[in-house]
Amino acid sequence: MIDFNRPAIVGNELKYIQDAVAQGMLCGDGKYTKLCSEWMKKRFDVNQVFLTTSCTHALEMAAFLCDIQPGDEVIMPSYTFVSTADAFVLRGAKIVFVDIRPDTMNIDETLIEDAITEKTRAIVPVHYAGVGCEMDTIMDIAKRHNLKVVEDAAQGIMATYKGKALGTIGDFGAYSFHETKNYSMGEGGALLIRDQKDVEEAEIIREKGTNRSKFFRGQIDKYTWVNYGSSYLPSDMNAAYLYAQLEIADEINEARLACWNRYYEQLKPLKDAGKIDLPTVPEGCVHNAHMFYIKARDLEQRTRFISYMKENGVLVVFHYIPLHTAPAGQKFGRFHGEDRYTTRESERLARLPMYYGLTLDQVDYICGLIKDFFELEEQ
Repeated sequence: MIDFNRPAIVGNELKYIQDAVAQGMLCGDGKYTKLCSEWMKKRFDVNQVFLTTSCTHALEMAAFLCDIQPGDEVIMPSYTFVSTADAFVLRGAKIVFVDIRPDTMNIDETLIEDAITEKTRAIVPVHYAGVGCEMDTIMDIAKRHNLKVVEDAAQGIMATYKGKALGTIGDFGAYSFHETKNYSMGEGGALLIRDQKDVEEAEIIREKGTNRSKFFRGQIDKYTWVNYGSSYLPSDMNAAYLYAQLEIADEINEARLACWNRYYEQLKPLKDAGKIDLPTVPEGCVHNAHMFYIKARDLEQRTRFISYMKENGVLVVFHYIPLHTAPAGQKFGRFHGEDRYTTRESERLARLPMYYGLTLDQVDYICGLIKDFFELEEQ
């Protein structure tokens, strides 16, 4: 069976975990937490990076930092993971969903401005499959309406938009290091902060509402509770696992891109024949091969396709059920405008195996099965 995903293991993870244990500091902000943060700050040219226990928690911190209050509205796509919305719902916000672009599955930037009201406080673009949203337009809208921008870049590490790393363009960005992502610490994430003015408050929120980080730096002689917050620090053992992967981030990225390109090359004839649709990467965007998907004709054909692939030893999976159709989505949000593409395109999309360690021979086998399936569909 060819799995849909396998967590990356590159070789030094256990060595670094053992070293973290030997350091005698297993809680947060130890040696490896700092190494991971510094690596990302330098690599992505961003003011500050805080490693967190999950991308969900990074988004929750961003919602705190945006000072979201009950009754505020936050604009985002419905085609996303629940965490994108949860982080703001927990602050009492109303979620305003807008439609997506069918080419990238990202938020349709041309529909955002019409969804803005006097209650709107933030826009949350989600970089689906590591392909950047149209950030120039989104940032211009945010500037003109005095709104915060929180990039959900859970799938976006190592991808760029017009030369800028995803997650570093808006006020705040969030990465995921869940085991399903390109780089993993099992469970984990990171909050990226663009502006220095937000760093101290983020430290306090991350340290349970205390100014303990200042104390450890010797800036104050004792620390105390100064604001609301929670415990968002991951164990240094998790960070040690992640750092082993960040050390060879380019190697992992190149291997994934090789598989992605092979998929595209092999399946393009089916696209040209009008049998499937393939991912689109707009000009100015450099993706990270987080996923490769195809789009079938409709939900029924996709269901047959997933079953066929499983019968032949390949796990292919669908993705998000649009949030505005879920009970909580209807309770905590509303869809602005027409759902032209969100539901329709979500029902067509099927994700193919993609992970570090997948071989080109396996990709060729998978593509052969896909070609066979669509030939059978013609009979």
